Amino acid sequence: MAFDEVDREVERAELDAAGQPFPHRRSEEIERVISASSVSTISSSSSDARASRRGVGMSRVSTQRDLERHPTELSRIHTQRSQHSATVGRDLRSRESKKPLLPFGAGKPYPPVLPDQEEYVVEFEGPDDPLHAQNWPLGKKIFTAAILGYTTMVSAFGSSIFSAATRSVAAEFNVGTTVALLGVSFYVLGFAFGPTLWAPLSELKGRRLPLILGMFGLSIFCVAAATAKDLQTVLISRFFAGFFGACPLAVVAATFSDMFDNRTRGIAITIFSMAVFTGPLLAPFIGGFIVDSYLGWRWTSYLVAIMSFFALALDVIFFEETYPPQILVGKAAELRRRTLNWGIHAKQEEIEVDFRELVTKNFSRPMRLLFTEPIVTLLSIYMAFIYGLLYLFLTAYPFVFQGIHHFSAGVSGLTFFGMIIGQLIAGVTVLLQQPWYNRKLTANNNVPIPEWRLPSVIAGGASFAAGLFWFGWSGYRASTHWIVPTLSGLCTGFGLMSIFLQSTNYLVDAYLMFAASAIAGNTFLRSLCGAAFPLFSSYMFEGMGIEWASTLLGAVAAVLVPIPVVFYLYGHKIRAKSTFAPTPPPRMGGNALGRDSDMSDSVTAEKEADGGATAQGGVMRRGDSAV
Repeated sequence: MAFDEVDREVERAELDAAGQPFPHRRSEEIERVISASSVSTISSSSSDARASRRGVGMSRVSTQRDLERHPTELSRIHTQRSQHSATVGRDLRSRESKKPLLPFGAGKPYPPVLPDQEEYVVEFEGPDDPLHAQNWPLGKKIFTAAILGYTTMVSAFGSSIFSAATRSVAAEFNVGTTVALLGVSFYVLGFAFGPTLWAPLSELKGRRLPLILGMFGLSIFCVAAATAKDLQTVLISRFFAGFFGACPLAVVAATFSDMFDNRTRGIAITIFSMAVFTGPLLAPFIGGFIVDSYLGWRWTSYLVAIMSFFALALDVIFFEETYPPQILVGKAAELRRRTLNWGIHAKQEEIEVDFRELVTKNFSRPMRLLFTEPIVTLLSIYMAFIYGLLYLFLTAYPFVFQGIHHFSAGVSGLTFFGMIIGQLIAGVTVLLQQPWYNRKLTANNNVPIPEWRLPSVIAGGASFAAGLFWFGWSGYRASTHWIVPTLSGLCTGFGLMSIFLQSTNYLVDAYLMFAASAIAGNTFLRSLCGAAFPLFSSYMFEGMGIEWASTLLGAVAAVLVPIPVVFYLYGHKIRAKSTFAPTPPPRMGGNALGRDSDMSDSVTAEKEADGGATAQGGVMRRGDSAV
């Protein structure tokens, strides 16, 4: 009941933050900072909490020039207010005390009440304020995106390079190869738990601090793994390397969201996703050549450490803060210093972190979404299976290309380029769909329909299942040329990228202000599968044979294909009954999925009949979408 009350409070605050509807504006004018891999949505203010207890809504706070402000400026102010409604520190009731008020001290009386806090809150100066990351020059945005893309690739690269070292590690420490594979599994396990720290930290202290801490920790623990004298040190170091390495995965997508608007954000996040999923496939052949050389297995960790230290240097020197609330903190600090007016501050500085809320909003809600929302549950199972197979391939490919075709470890790793090319094709395909998506968005009065994302997921699922059958039945005999199973990677890589990218976007579009929690639950489950699948892969391929093990996996993948089909057909009805997914607005300018345009009216009516959280209907704004 306490959890439900917190959610209702968030809904009320978000609706109140929305205030009066803004004038009609284009999708690219909307600023929405929401993360595909964040664990909580943004920040809060103690003054707003006090105002809500007095019965005064945020929309009633008098702010000068409101009627004169540009729609983009109003939107950004609104976004920051609504961000403050859903993060740790919003609900301060757990800090209230029934004890008598303490004396002021030194015999002093209590000072007079200060002026309205709102008058001392700094804001951006209009829609073209150069401090805002979306107004940076294009060259600066591209350079920053390149730095962050490299940082993310290093983290993903480190997850799989150790797979080439497992035989050498097993031989040196006298353990089985499955035990040595724990070095891969523990790193991915760190991916599951890392975002619980990095995502909320990025929304309280900005993007720059977590990224620097994360890359520093990744570098240090990679050095620790490289110099370890026993296996347990290797495994512990690999886990914490993954924990710190999870920071770019949790923060970089949100950073792109800070810099790019809705119509260009899709391109940036697609490139980010390609870095995330090509990184693990680039590492095996590099690691294979290192292990086969005089350098030995320890240099697989040394290499990641060197790359991480280089990424750390780039982040420290060139990366500037992009998170709007934290940029305003810096602005307020400079104004305080130069004017000596200690009352000047940013909303972000009013936050008081509360442990009870931290547990509720950063752990409880993602788990409740994962296990109670059919859309999140089924899509997470699907994505967890696909993600697990990404790491299972690290052992399946050596069975085919080293065991059957007798390649060396380095040459065997080169065959992953089939999957890499497939992923690049999927990424380009999604980018080419962007004009089509924008036309549908415009035709639908700039209101996104989540189910528009799913055709790519359906096509990717069919392609992925076909690639598994192709790989198994072309790779189990030496008489079949090695290029045939290699080319199967075109289908599996295309399917993997299509499923992941558009499923994530579907969750964001479907859950809006709770999207971060939905993604957090999804990330937790898929990281567990990514850690577990490599551990049984060798037993499965040895016991069943390459062809039948691949057939089993392909059959499971084929069975899961109808999941996005069901959501494409009935997702709007499922969302209408959800207590988390927002109700679409009553007016829809177009035909979402080939059905009548009164679909949204029926959705709204269903949710009202079911007693759902219809208050969130005021939250959905035109053009709110991650990609």
